[in-house]
Amino acid sequence: MHDLIEDFFNYLNFERGYSPNTLSSYKRDLVRFDKYLKDNKVPSMINVNRSIISAFITVLSSFGLNAASIERSIAAIKSFFGYLIREGRIRTNPTSDIKLPQKSKKLPKALSMLEARNLVEAAKDPRDKAMLELLYGAGLRASELTSLTLNDVNLDVGFVKCFGKGGKERIVPIGNSAVSAIKQYVRSGREKLDSKTLFLDNHGNKLTRQGLWFIVKKYVRSSGVRGSASTHTLRHSFATHLLEGGADLRSVQEMLGHSDISTTQVYTSVSRERLKKIYLSAHPRA
Repeated sequence: MHDLIEDFFNYLNFERGYSPNTLSSYKRDLVRFDKYLKDNKVPSMINVNRSIISAFITVLSSFGLNAASIERSIAAIKSFFGYLIREGRIRTNPTSDIKLPQKSKKLPKALSMLEARNLVEAAKDPRDKAMLELLYGAGLRASELTSLTLNDVNLDVGFVKCFGKGGKERIVPIGNSAVSAIKQYVRSGREKLDSKTLFLDNHGNKLTRQGLWFIVKKYVRSSGVRGSASTHTLRHSFATHLLEGGADLRSVQEMLGHSDISTTQVYTSVSRERLKKIYLSAHPRA
């Protein structure tokens, strides 16, 4: 359980870019849940079912937690089991029918087109440039990018094959900028290394999500992007800028690998918000 929690927090920290406060709260919640499972002799995550989680939720009230803290604990547990499902660690999600009160969905942060361009162009190292071009140019998740092999990119046709949540395969087109950056990276010495993995660290090993996170953060600082940004921010920017450029929602859904189009629809809200700001700042009657 401890190792699974650590993996989960590496994902939240390095791939999703959660704030330190949220990470700290979630860790507290999951450590408490872990202790409850041990006290009740639950041997592993596979053995956790809905009744165990429901009993734990009931116990939370006895800890003196307020309603908001209990809701957060439930959210942390649901997020944790969702992660385990996506990573193939468990087959069934015991929290799937445990509902949280409906809250307004927070819009994902997207960079402006200028910020995205500056961020990608800040990278002078061939490997880093190729990675940023793919994150923004194909909307890949960090885990998808670091899992790419040399055979997954077709530079003649301009497509990349990746495996998303649940091992679902998808094909995403990539533009000339990404193709050129990957070719330059391979020519710069990558082709001499004996590994099928596309992106390697300085020791010739597969680049980790944590390593990618540090690289992206470095260029976020040097490019002058305001506020925080992560690999997921580039994925959000990819989707938002496609829709702003006239792409249809179904095509963006397919490129992002979303199984449900409602997940993709949040990006139309981002686009509408940006259009409203442009209108209010530019129209004389606004």
